[in-house]
Amino acid sequence: MRFLVVAILGSLCAVEASLTPFITPCYARDMQCLRASTQRAVPVVAAGLPELGMEPLDPMTLDGIVADQAGLHMEFRNTVVKGLRNCEVMRVKRYSKRTQLDVKCSVTLVGDYQLGGQLLIMPIEGQGRYKIRIRDILVKMEFAVGEREKQGQRYWTVENWRHSTEVLTGAEFRFQNLFGGNTQLANTVLDFANNNWRDIFAEVSPPIVEVIVSKIVSEVRKLFDAVPISDLSLD
Repeated sequence: MRFLVVAILGSLCAVEASLTPFITPCYARDMQCLRASTQRAVPVVAAGLPELGMEPLDPMTLDGIVADQAGLHMEFRNTVVKGLRNCEVMRVKRYSKRTQLDVKCSVTLVGDYQLGGQLLIMPIEGQGRYKIRIRDILVKMEFAVGEREKQGQRYWTVENWRHSTEVLTGAEFRFQNLFGGNTQLANTVLDFANNNWRDIFAEVSPPIVEVIVSKIVSEVRKLFDAVPISDLSLD
């Protein structure tokens, strides 16, 4: 009886001492548990965990993105991304030394832009404020996961990662001050962009999405660096 009491008290102390009480450890084979645990963690991680050195992901601030592709020069600065705390976890799968995570999100990006060149078949030029609203973007991420040991505890490491995206519902683009404020030209280009949102998203979004996913991975690395595997997994 005394042994049972000690065991129960010990387990309660372990739970209280956990750095991630919002995460339920799961077996790798239990995909339902993995999905539910990850879903509970999303808003907590998105809000930031200063005790683990983790910055907020919602809102997320992107200082500057500069890219040239397919004849289009793009600069996005002072961008604020909102909506990541409401992402829906679609699937989590752990196997061997890889983890797959699929999430569906609706996000809004607001900031400063500069565009010049060719947007598909349309010429475009302008600088000012921009807003992009994306409804139901499916992001599939895959991580190569390693391990390290520190003070007798094992910790996960993210060795490398890759991702793919697909917008399921739609995207809306707003760029102020296109063509130096020429409303007729601006409306023509914006109508074209929003009527062909899937192609425009494929043209404009890759450098932005790359930076967003990179910041998410950076914060996940901080989590793995601070929290031992024993608090995250039953395997």
